[in-house]
Amino acid sequence: MFLASLLGLSRLQFALTAMFHWIFVPLTIGLGLIIAIMETYYVRTGNEFWKRTTKFWMKIFAINFAIGVATGIILEFQFGTNWSNYSWFVGDIFGAPLAIEGIFAFFLETTFFAIMFFGWNKVSKNVHLLSTWLVAIGTILSALWILVANAWMQYPVGMEFNPDTARNEMVDFWAVALSPVALNKFIHTVSNCFVLGGIVVVGISSWYLLKKREEEFARKSIRIAAVFGLISLIVLIWSGDGSAYHVAKKQPMKLAAMEGLYISKPGTPIVAFGILNPDKTIARLESDSLGYALEKPYLFNISIPQGLSLLVDRKLNTFVPGIEDIIQGGYTYVDEFGTEKVALPVRERMIRGKVAIDALALYHKAKEAGDEDGKALALADLKENFSHFGYGFIEKPTDVVPNVPLTFYAFRIMVILGGFFIAFLALAIYLERKALLSRNRWFLYLSIVSIPLVYICSQAGWIVAEVGRQPWTIQDLLTTGASLSGVSTSSVATTTIMFFVLFSVLLAAELTILFKVIKKGPSA
Repeated sequence: MFLASLLGLSRLQFALTAMFHWIFVPLTIGLGLIIAIMETYYVRTGNEFWKRTTKFWMKIFAINFAIGVATGIILEFQFGTNWSNYSWFVGDIFGAPLAIEGIFAFFLETTFFAIMFFGWNKVSKNVHLLSTWLVAIGTILSALWILVANAWMQYPVGMEFNPDTARNEMVDFWAVALSPVALNKFIHTVSNCFVLGGIVVVGISSWYLLKKREEEFARKSIRIAAVFGLISLIVLIWSGDGSAYHVAKKQPMKLAAMEGLYISKPGTPIVAFGILNPDKTIARLESDSLGYALEKPYLFNISIPQGLSLLVDRKLNTFVPGIEDIIQGGYTYVDEFGTEKVALPVRERMIRGKVAIDALALYHKAKEAGDEDGKALALADLKENFSHFGYGFIEKPTDVVPNVPLTFYAFRIMVILGGFFIAFLALAIYLERKALLSRNRWFLYLSIVSIPLVYICSQAGWIVAEVGRQPWTIQDLLTTGASLSGVSTSSVATTTIMFFVLFSVLLAAELTILFKVIKKGPSA
């Protein structure tokens, strides 16, 4: 079984850690700006109500911040324990943004967090407000550098491969930091955090209205959070469109999996909703069969004609390749430099990848033997085929296909819930302005239910991003299987169980503390 293998267990452990970590991080980022806005109201008006309100939400922020730090440290350590080949291959590049995050952004957060949380009445109002804003900015900057590192894995740029060390080395920091994928991923992820923070504030505040407690506090918190969340959601949708565009250009297999698209044609439709056929197979595997599978990809689907073509290329008749199209190659596409090219079959890329791997080995043999001509020939072969390097680790063409059902359904959960939150936040703003919140108890209950829904939506987005790019840790250059450490399967299994128990205890502790803080309510 896959999950009993070293690769399966290592992926499970990393996914477990990342998903637990992502429970705490988005609320910390989302609440940071909300409490900064609320404290700004306090400093500008001098109204103690806003100080009391700010201090309450600051407690929620602090609880998430502390536990998020703990899970984040464990996550980063796994690159060395479970994925050491990955760390060796690209550590010089991947480590740079993580180092910046730790030295600069995280330092900014932790330094001013102490003033923000403990500095009330010990420093001036303006100094305290500045500290709160710097903490909020620090959380965003932390996310920036983490997302730069993640985006580079999806779209590796700004590097050169050093054959002497068998490592990739950064040659253009700004190409890494300012790549279009990194900028779009940063905007999309952070705006998602803002939406989550806004909805959590609306949901908790609605509980107070249901209990007929702290009604002014609840209404004004909803007013700020709903507007903040709706504006952020508009940005989220805009950046989501950009994400689809970049995925289509840089990771076409991920897009095909998101759509459950196997065989395409010009004017590709987009699936608004559908149920995949569990019996669907990929027709052309290792053989040279010319026939396509007869199984339909969907049991049921509602599609928008030419919608996918319009989404990814802003044209109605663009050809968007499906899974089988990508495996077989032969279609034309325009690369990032505007050059029209013909897609190579996966099998051909596998051959060229093995040539690159063999050329690296020959280079080192020639180097040891002092054979300069042999070194030059091997290096030429390596450079010519390096863009296919990762395909040399692929065993069969269908291995480049990610988990289609998980990617397909996670994407639709994210989109459907995103549409729901537009209506929800708009309605929250309307009801608050018309002073109708307390009269519509159904909406207050819906607000509370929306808290777990927004977490599901956020987690689904990461599932699409990370499961959809499998089998790659670095797109086209290194597979997850080739990234593994030489640790034992039993060690990874044991630590996975330990982490699951630890994270469950941390989550239970956080929820217990949160519920106590919420039950107590804002205090003077």
